[in-house]
Formats: sequence, C-alpha cells, structure tokens
Amino acid sequence: MPSFEITPIGTVRNDRTDVQHTDNWGAVRSTITVDERFGDACLQGLEGFSHVEVLFVFDQFPEQDDYREPRPYRGRSDLPPVGVFAGRGPRRPNRIGVTSCAIEAVHGRELTVRGLDAVSGTPVIDLKPAMREFHPEDVKQPEWVSHLMSEYFRP
Repeated sequence: MPSFEITPIGTVRNDRTDVQHTDNWGAVRSTITVDERFGDACLQGLEGFSHVEVLFVFDQFPEQDDYREPRPYRGRSDLPPVGVFAGRGPRRPNRIGVTSCAIEAVHGRELTVRGLDAVSGTPVIDLKPAMREFHPEDVKQPEWVSHLMSEYFRP
C-alpha cells in the first residue's frame, strides 16, 4: 500500500501530561491552537455547533511491530482479548485518535473544548463539526466496555 504524510493543523494544550493517566477526561479543558497558516478566521462558524470531532496523533506511543494477535484490552487480564480494530487505544496502526468533544469557546485560531482525551502537546490533524446525521442512533457494545468506560469521561 502507498504511504502518505500528514502535517498537523494544530496542537493541544491542557494540564494533562502523563500518557499513563488514562481515565477521568470528562472535566479536562483543552485549548487547540490552529496553525497560523490557516488564518484567523479558520474556525469561523464552529461556534454554532455544540461538539467537534478532534482527530489527533498519539505521538508519544511507539507503533507496535505486530498487530495480528488479539490482546487483552488495555493490557488487563480481566478483560477479553480483542483485535487491534476492536479498541480505541493509542497502540494502533498510524496512532490516530478521534474524540467528540464539547465546544466551550471559539476565538480566532483557538478552540477550547471539554473531554478531549489527549495530553498537552499532542498534534491535531483535523477538526470536524459533530453533526447528528453522521452519528448512529443505536450503538451496541459489549457490557465489559460500558463498565470499563464508566470512569473514562468522569470528571
């Protein structure tokens, strides 16, 4: 397959710096500063949306050598093994993360969001306004996921 290069469009700033601290993201307030090459009006219109999908790179994690064997989720032996595409964690091909975040403020090239699960300094590769029409109405998931994620976005 051909490879491609992606240039970040901005950077995350918040008070989270420990990539091992993986829960309680709900109250985390982050500011994404978009690169000046996009101009001061690049976020214009985003203030009309309640949420934004933030695509970012888990740049502080090395890419694995082999993804063929299912592994216990988060490395926890009490959770079932899953294939690489059945999880959302950072140890994945291309290390791309995506989170739908609440928009708190839009000012020039700065976007303040709540609930972004990315540490300070994380490169952002794209922003997309969240639209109802793109989200499924009835999401199904295993019970163990609901239990595990109960702490993820808790403040």
